[in-house]
Amino acid sequence: MLEVNWVGAIAGGMLIGLSATILLAFNGRVAGISGMVSGAIKFQPQENWRWLFIAGMLMGGVIYEYLIASVPTPVSTFAPVAMIIGGFLGGVGTNMGNGCTSGHGVCGLGRLSFRSLVAVLSFMITAIVTVFITHHLI
Repeated sequence: MLEVNWVGAIAGGMLIGLSATILLAFNGRVAGISGMVSGAIKFQPQENWRWLFIAGMLMGGVIYEYLIASVPTPVSTFAPVAMIIGGFLGGVGTNMGNGCTSGHGVCGLGRLSFRSLVAVLSFMITAIVTVFITHHLI
């Protein structure tokens, strides 16, 4: 059984909320990661700030893993093909839903958006059903 570092999880959640709040306050943008990546790959000069945000997210993970974490993060055992297919389906789903878990879950719920509440509930129900199918039926 995987032990959970509650202090690290709470601190990480607070940092995600803080970064989303700073981005919204100073840039007027919602920190939805799927929208961030989608806008970044358009390679327009006025969207370069998105690359900085993405680089900051990646660097945060690297800093945590190599400087802060007392135990290495467990390595995924999923097949790379399954992860690529899952990533593609996740991208299609976030495009259809006009946002991902970070955009709707962190920013939308924080702004009391009903649309985000519906989206988060659909994400969670889908995730619960997927875990049940993959762990108990397949």
